[in-house]
Parts: sequence; structure tokens; C-alpha cells
Amino acid sequence: MKRFLLPALSLALGLSAFALARQDPPPAPAPAAKPAKEKAKVYDETADGAQQIATALAKAKFAHKRVLIQWGANWCGWCLKLHALYRSDKDIAHELLYEYEPVFVDIGQWDKHLDLTAKYQVDLKAHGVPYLTVLDEDGKLVVNQGSDELEVKDSDHHDPAKVLSFLQKNQAPQTKADELLAAALERAKSEKKPLFLHFSTPWCHWCRELEAWMREPAVAPLFEREFVDLMLDAERYAGTTEILKRYTAEQPGWPWTVILDGEGHALADSYAAKAQNIGFPASEAEIAHFLEMLKKSGAHLSAAELESVRTSLVERRERSKQQAGR
Repeated sequence: MKRFLLPALSLALGLSAFALARQDPPPAPAPAAKPAKEKAKVYDETADGAQQIATALAKAKFAHKRVLIQWGANWCGWCLKLHALYRSDKDIAHELLYEYEPVFVDIGQWDKHLDLTAKYQVDLKAHGVPYLTVLDEDGKLVVNQGSDELEVKDSDHHDPAKVLSFLQKNQAPQTKADELLAAALERAKSEKKPLFLHFSTPWCHWCRELEAWMREPAVAPLFEREFVDLMLDAERYAGTTEILKRYTAEQPGWPWTVILDGEGHALADSYAAKAQNIGFPASEAEIAHFLEMLKKSGAHLSAAELESVRTSLVERRERSKQQAGR
């Protein structure tokens, strides 16, 4: 169903005028209350859409997912309804978490990010918003989809079954863990670097913390110089469980890290003691064990560089505490 701004705005103004004409005299003012926290908007109206997509593509490339772009705006009721469905329907929420990096690109008053809609062959005039675009991990267009075709006919909501079917149909083919590992080991061997192998799941908060920390400016150049990095998803990639069993008989919890040489032999892992996985190193003891792992790997990290790694982990821990206390 095509959505336009001006008719909706006119209707809203008319209803507002009618309501004002009928209202009773205002009651006495109530005692001052704390201002309510503003509800987060679905579309960031200040964001650069190209940068939003680039960030999502980097994450999709890392995890071998696809990018789902939802074009729309905060004034668009159907856009907000579709976003609400993503959150309320457990099957759709699971599909998005496991298989997609969603991006919500603001179209303004039909006048923003027109270069991007042209680039991805998006036809908003024919379908209105919300409008969906799926990209593969390399940024190539997979499919465009008008969301009007995903609605329940003659209703005011989208059909969860149609939305889920669309997402499942266009998700990436399943990744094979053994192929990723073979390629990473070959690179590690040829570059004479250790392989930093970490096992993850889509729902693991501390896995995302580890990945985000490794991308920090103070850390990323060191890891790129000294290690080949590989993440294997224990729930999404075919064969990950079998690879995990080569290096641990325990169910370790996530993230679990093992550093390998080019032949695939373990040099160090994130067990501080039997069945005690440090996961993301946050406490002083966990950070100390993580630094020992780096030393055992044979990576050429100076004392000053190891100290910078320690400092960055402590700083990230303190930032996380501050954010949790807000």
C-alpha cells in the first residue's frame, strides 16, 4: 500500500483542530514531574546513510551474513509497525539476529539519500515506504521488495509469515567452517603468523565485546600485524562443533579463544584453569591470562605494546561499567 506524507499530515492537522474544539477547560496544573525519557527513534535522522550501510556491510562480511536495508522515516506509521514486528515476533527476531545486519535509512521528506536509492535501484515512487533492500556481504544487490506485498490484505498490519518467508528466502547460504579454517591456516602459514581463532554465537554479548575491542584504533593495527583473525559461529556455520572438539573436550562458553600455529596446533587458549574460560577479558586476572596467551603465541609484541593492550582492556571495562550505571 503506497504511503504519502502530505495526506497524512493534512488528516493529522484536521483531527488536532477537531480535538481542540471539543476539549474541556484544562484542569489545574499538576505538580512538576520529571520529564519522560524520549523514546528512541527507529530512524536516525542525523545519520549518513552511506556510512550506516558501510558499517553494516563490514559486520556482515565478518560474520558472513546479509544486510537488510529498510528505507523509511519516523513519520511513517507503517515503517514503525514493521520495525515493531521485527521485535515482537520471535521467529522474525531470531532470523534477523542470526542472518542479517539491519539498517534503517531515513528518506527525510522523500528528499534524503536519493543517491543511495538510485545506486540500489530502489523505486520508492512505485511502492512507497517502508521498502526493503537486501545486499550480500560484498555489497551486491540481492533483491528489492516493496513492503506493501508483505501486508495482510485490507488490514493495518504486515503478515508475519510473509515477512519471515522473505527473510529466509534471501538469507546467505550456510557457511562451511572447515573451509574458513583451511583458508585461515594457509594464510597464517604463508605469512608466518599465529591464528587467533575465537568461537562465537549470534546472541553472545561478550563475543560482540571482543570483536568491537579488536576493532579499536589502539588495538586493531597490532592484531592485523601479528595475527590472522578468524571467528567461527558455533550455531550458524556448518561443522564448527566438530572443529571446537579438536581443541577442547568441554563446552567452554562464549567467546572461547584458541591461538594456533600454521599447522593448526594449539599454542594457547582462554582457559585460565580447567573448564574456566575467561571469555572476554575484563577482570584483572582475566586480562593477565589474556596477555599470557599473546606471549605464548609467539607474536612479536613489545612490552610497551602489551601494556597498551592491557590499558585498552581496562578502559573498555570501565566504559562498560559507566554505561551499565546510567
